[in-house]
Amino acid sequence: MTTDMRNTGAPDSVEGSGDLLRRIRGHAILIVIAVVCAFPIYWLFATSLRRPDDVGSLSPFPWPLSIENYTDAASKVDIIGLLLNTFGVAFVSAASQLLIALLASYAFAMYTFRFQNFLYLAFIGTWLVPFQVTMLPNYVLLYQMGLINTLAGVVVPTLCSALGVLMLRQHMTSFPKELVAAARMDGRSSWSILWTVVVPNLRPALAALSILLFINSWNEYFWPAVVLQRSNSVLQLGLRSFMGTEGNDWGPMMAVAGMACLPVFLLYIVLQRHIVNAFVRSGLK
Repeated sequence: MTTDMRNTGAPDSVEGSGDLLRRIRGHAILIVIAVVCAFPIYWLFATSLRRPDDVGSLSPFPWPLSIENYTDAASKVDIIGLLLNTFGVAFVSAASQLLIALLASYAFAMYTFRFQNFLYLAFIGTWLVPFQVTMLPNYVLLYQMGLINTLAGVVVPTLCSALGVLMLRQHMTSFPKELVAAARMDGRSSWSILWTVVVPNLRPALAALSILLFINSWNEYFWPAVVLQRSNSVLQLGLRSFMGTEGNDWGPMMAVAGMACLPVFLLYIVLQRHIVNAFVRSGLK
């Protein structure tokens, strides 16, 4: 009997060791991918912390450490002002896109009306139109409104996002309709149902979408360059101050670029739990 028990347990132990090896191999691959993805960011901060004479060094570790690049950058551009302007533009743009996407996706998912599918496809179809096609009409409209060379001119054409509507509608179509019906039987209005029933259950999806919209707005360069022209009102255009015909000032440029990464990184830390929950729930569905 002892021999039989040993023979019975042997395949389980072999299978368990095989699972362990697969997990170790999978984690090793993920670690390598993470290091490869994070290395450019590390090199950016490493370059910004080198002495000006050592900016071109290929040493993986900056030593001795120096903040001279940061002080030099602060003397050339108003870093605090650029950060505040860029944050304001990205926040207003992302918040408006999130609000409009929430209202539109709620209407498309919870109501039935004529030409619903056609209107939804037409709305999503605007996402497929290249920005270069709408750039000139938007610029002419902003010129007529007197918004050229203003931060408002950067924000106005980005108040709505078809991508946000597409993503939120997918979550709302899988939302339990019984909860909405029960809330209506309790006498709640559609506005109350949206904010007290639907939104609290969509926090992970809203957090993931909000950071995506914020990053897209934060990293935008082409449209601010068109609207603001020669102005360096946002951080992405402020980096041009370190580019010249005689060469680029890499040290201060890396310092400003490093500070440009920090707000997005902090936002991700704040919303990290909700973003993970969004991916987990999407996988369970």
